[in-house]
Amino acid sequence: MSIALQGRFVRELPELAVRWQAEAAPEPKLVVINEPLAVELGLDPTWLRSAEGLGLLVGTMLPDDATPAAQAYAGHQFGGFVPQLGDGRALLLGEIVDVNGRMRDLHLKGSGRTPFARGGDGLAAIGPMVREYVISEAMHALRIPTARALAVVETGRAVYRETVLPGAVLSRVADSHLRFGSFQYASQISHSAGNPDLLRRLADHAIARHHPAAAQADNRYLALLEAVSAVQAELIARWMLVGFVHGVMNTDNMTISGETIDYGPCAFMESFDPATVFSSIDSGGRYAYGNQPGIALWNLARFAEALLPLLAETTEDAVALAQSALSGFADRYEQFWSAGMRAKLGVPDAPAEAVAPLVEELLRQLQQSQIDHTSFYRRLSRAARGDAEPVRGEFIDLAGFDSWTARWLALEPDAEAMDLVNPVYIPRNHLVEEALAAATVGDLMPLERLLDAVRSPFDERPGFERYAEPAEKEFSVSFQTFCGT
Repeated sequence: MSIALQGRFVRELPELAVRWQAEAAPEPKLVVINEPLAVELGLDPTWLRSAEGLGLLVGTMLPDDATPAAQAYAGHQFGGFVPQLGDGRALLLGEIVDVNGRMRDLHLKGSGRTPFARGGDGLAAIGPMVREYVISEAMHALRIPTARALAVVETGRAVYRETVLPGAVLSRVADSHLRFGSFQYASQISHSAGNPDLLRRLADHAIARHHPAAAQADNRYLALLEAVSAVQAELIARWMLVGFVHGVMNTDNMTISGETIDYGPCAFMESFDPATVFSSIDSGGRYAYGNQPGIALWNLARFAEALLPLLAETTEDAVALAQSALSGFADRYEQFWSAGMRAKLGVPDAPAEAVAPLVEELLRQLQQSQIDHTSFYRRLSRAARGDAEPVRGEFIDLAGFDSWTARWLALEPDAEAMDLVNPVYIPRNHLVEEALAAATVGDLMPLERLLDAVRSPFDERPGFERYAEPAEKEFSVSFQTFCGT
């Protein structure tokens, strides 16, 4: 079939792109394909399973006019600035217009070394690529803005990590891969040249693609900053409401579009604890679950710094405007988080000030009793239906929980509404590890079963009981995730 891959990013921002080709895949073999997403993109799933389709999915058989490229960007990694990062093992194949007229990036991960590889092999093992597939599909089903995986293809090439593993390429789709770090990189170049032309073109590109309303503002670049701050506030609130821990919130992993991207050492929290960290490299807990809102604002401040030359003629005026714009982040986050918590508790129309003390006390009790964050809210809906014993028995302070429950029930929570927003199924860490280990040796049944569960997270179904339960404490206490490079 004919595929139209536009090269808009490469054409408009050549300073931020290095044209490059994917490495050959000796024996490409499909591991998993996202058929609904393929159809949404106007791609025939049957064709994608063909030799030509697999060639597209690993980047070796592209349209003649395609301009695959590694994108350049900078970034603060765990607080330290790195002036050049870029796609060390990834390629932007181009933009594709889906059946709804929406422009989206088609992007590869694990397709080989690029000039930004910095000593890495540019490859990916099958396990981390399947992890990104599973987690991103779960996030999409949970109605959280996210990049999505189109397919994972085994390459037939060995990848050397702690052991020898089968290599794979992930093809993923996003509204774009513009990052805070893209602006940090462009700002450096513009500053060195004494001319904000590149930075301005990048900002105009972002406005046109993601935040077109900003173009109508008196100060379009200030409006861009405000728009990006708003979508990030909502995104992080959504993460917090479902217990998602990104794990590596560097500025090069935060998008202008407000999508979740770069699923490396990510996982879902089980026992509620703001200090939850899964990443093996986050020894200081910088990106712990409870720190995510603050880190998002810190990252936005770095984005604002990159934009300063566009905001006003003097640095002093630009800083004042940026500070004013970012001052709204906390309120926007709190509004979305508060509304989300009222929905989770089945009282969406209750006054925020009446529910806030209940939420604060509930979270304290959840942490004290080490209650599973996901299953608690589903069991709580049974209490709204008159049966509080299943959830009550999990708490250490029974009197305290009884007092809380009485005040909550006085607000007349809607159990049906609770079940529409509180998932039964998330990608439980032990189940994800089980699926990855099986996929690595060619057994796809656990992966398929897990995907079946997390793609319908709100619908409790017979036969899926183990997908609703947390892991044994022994597993959870020692569980770590790794970046996979």
